[in-house]
Amino acid sequence: MAPEAIALLAAISYALFTVYGWFGLQYSTPLAATIVSLLARTVLLWTAVILTGGIPDFARLALIVFVILGILQSVTSLLTFVGLHKIGTARSQPLRNTYPLWSALIATVVMREQAGAMIMAGTLSVVVGVVLISWKPQAPPPGYRWWHIVYSLGAGVLAGIAFPLRRLGLTITDEPVFFAAIVAVVSLAGAAPYLWFSQDKRGPICHPKSILYFSLSGFFEGLGALLSLMALSRGRVVVIAPIVATTPLWNLIIASLFLRGREEINARTIAGTVAVVIGTVAIALGK
Repeated sequence: MAPEAIALLAAISYALFTVYGWFGLQYSTPLAATIVSLLARTVLLWTAVILTGGIPDFARLALIVFVILGILQSVTSLLTFVGLHKIGTARSQPLRNTYPLWSALIATVVMREQAGAMIMAGTLSVVVGVVLISWKPQAPPPGYRWWHIVYSLGAGVLAGIAFPLRRLGLTITDEPVFFAAIVAVVSLAGAAPYLWFSQDKRGPICHPKSILYFSLSGFFEGLGALLSLMALSRGRVVVIAPIVATTPLWNLIIASLFLRGREEINARTIAGTVAVVIGTVAIALGK
C-alpha cells in the first residue's frame, strides 16, 4: 500500500479516536479518558509486538530517539490541555493544527527533503482548511490573555518536530510496530504531569460505557500512531505530515454522518473541506 494511503488511514483512525473519546466523556471525566485510553493504546501496541515476532533487534540510537518522542508526546499533550484550558477550543485547536508547516520546514531545512512548489502549496492549503474547519467563534474564557496562545502554538511546534524525529528514528532501525509500543509506554509514564494539572476532584470516574468508549478511543489512537510510523517508514515527512493532519476533516465527515446536530456545516467549514481536499490532492500529485 502506498504511504500516502497509509497516512490517510492514520488520519481516519485519529478521527475515530476523537469521536469515541467524545462519547466516553458523556459518562465520565477527562482524567478517566486519559488513563483508560493510554492503557488501551499500550496494551494494543505491545500485543502487536508479540504477534509480529516479539522485540526485534534495534540500534540503541533509534531507541533513544523514540524515548525522546514519548517524552515529547507527553509534553505536547500537556501543552494542548493547558491551551484548551487557557484560551478555549476555538483558539487552541487551529494553532495546534499548524504542525504540518513546522514539519515541512524542519524536513526541508534540516533533513534536506525535496519539496516542490505543489507540495508546499498543498501543505499550506491543508493547514488553512484545517483551521477553517476547527475554528469556531466563541467568547474567550475568563482570565484570557493574548500570550496564552503560546501553549497551543508550542504544542503545534512540538507535534511538528515529532514527524521528522520519527522519520529519523525509522531510518536508523525500521521497526514501526516496536517503536510505536515504546512511545506508548513512555507516554503512559509521562501522563503524570497531565493528571496532576487536571486536579479533577471527582477522581477517575469509570462508568462501564465510558470504559468501552475510552478503550475504543485508545485502540484507534494506537492504530493511528502505528499507521503514521508505517507511512513515515516509506514516505517523506513533507508528504506524510500534511495528510495525517487532515484528521479534522474526517471528524467533520463522521460527525455529519453519525452525529447529526453535533457539528455545524456552514460556508466556513465547506471552504475548509475544499481546501483540505485540494491540498491533499496537490501533495499526492507533487510527490
